[in-house]
Amino acid sequence: MMKPLVLGKKYDKIAQWWHDRHHDSTYGVEPFQRAISYAAKGGKAMDVGCGAGGRFVRILQSNGFQITGLDVSQEMVRLAALNHPDETFLHQDICSWETADRYDFIVAWDSIFHLPLDMQRPVVTKLCQLLADDGVVIYTFGNDAGAHESEWLGDSFYYSSIGIADNVGILLENGLTLMHLELDQYPEKHVYVIAKKQSRLAV
Repeated sequence: MMKPLVLGKKYDKIAQWWHDRHHDSTYGVEPFQRAISYAAKGGKAMDVGCGAGGRFVRILQSNGFQITGLDVSQEMVRLAALNHPDETFLHQDICSWETADRYDFIVAWDSIFHLPLDMQRPVVTKLCQLLADDGVVIYTFGNDAGAHESEWLGDSFYYSSIGIADNVGILLENGLTLMHLELDQYPEKHVYVIAKKQSRLAV
């Protein structure tokens, strides 16, 4: 298990590299655009593990969203604020962060798979609960259940997942409808899911 503070320090070291590599990349854009297509135009959006901002923030802006980004890396948050001065970026841990706001769109792309294994269920549940009625969430996770550490860019990073069945189960338990699920980088075990919260008026 890797504490979020430790993870944040690791990402501080590579923040500029990450910014330069991903600011204008197309990685994840097609799934993200698919998720946007299920959402209403405008409203509040939250980006969990926002990194230095870039492509996803720009797409949200072009669709009329007001964005709040969270990241455990202070340097990532600094870069995101420089890139997108009209949006809000917070140096926060989604495990402990609380808000009274509800969001019309939530993205957690390649971020919550760094959480401690025992925080997967609570955090996915939190994302569901932070959605407004008719809100859409897109996030990524690993196909296999369990936890491991891998070497990347000369450092060790922790990853965990509760797998496909448990992730889908949490979404359904919280009143969300599954819109799309894809093992999008096969044979890598990378999954993304899109789900929509049913309006109370439609129940």
